[in-house]
Amino acid sequence: MINDCNDSLALAADLFCEEEMDLKTIEKSIKDVLIAIGEDPEREGLQKTPHRVAKSYQELLAGYRMDPRALINDAIFDVAYDEMVIVRDIEFYSMCEHHMLPFIGHAHIAYIPTDKVIGLSKIPRIVDLFSRRLQVQERMTRQIAEFIDVVLNPQGVAVVVEGVHMCMTLRGVKKHDASMTTSTMLGVFKDQITSRMEFLDNISRGAGKVHF
Repeated sequence: MINDCNDSLALAADLFCEEEMDLKTIEKSIKDVLIAIGEDPEREGLQKTPHRVAKSYQELLAGYRMDPRALINDAIFDVAYDEMVIVRDIEFYSMCEHHMLPFIGHAHIAYIPTDKVIGLSKIPRIVDLFSRRLQVQERMTRQIAEFIDVVLNPQGVAVVVEGVHMCMTLRGVKKHDASMTTSTMLGVFKDQITSRMEFLDNISRGAGKVHF
């Protein structure tokens, strides 16, 4: 784990793992699961399943191994701009930490610069940094907002996340049309209703919807 980090990246530094994912251990564990549910891991269709599952976890949980310092990579620029910047309909894929089932959806992010802006492509990457790990949507929403806040020190940050959770649609209550919306408002978005409403009005027009 990283023990020291630039203050602006400290929020994510303790979540960064430098060690490679142990794919062999995952493969062995998936083989044990197959046996436990009554399957034969040696039958033709399942022989490579443990390896495939391990590789999929490597991708789905890649956020643990995204270095926040490398992610920013000097993509913060001095710009004389103090109006709202909005990036909406950012697709995300995450894994519920309670059942290890996916939840997917869209994130909508806004900030009002003080004197710095961040490269456009970095905002979806920040979403990936926190979504591609075992998560709960409420925590993920706040982590995204706080990370942008400490990196840019803007006048305010707003994040709204809309997600559909497989742990609720495939099991348990089985409510297929239910979705979850979470939000975090910092700075002027929390203190000033006009800024908050401008953001919410903007993302409500043509905002993306999850389709299967």
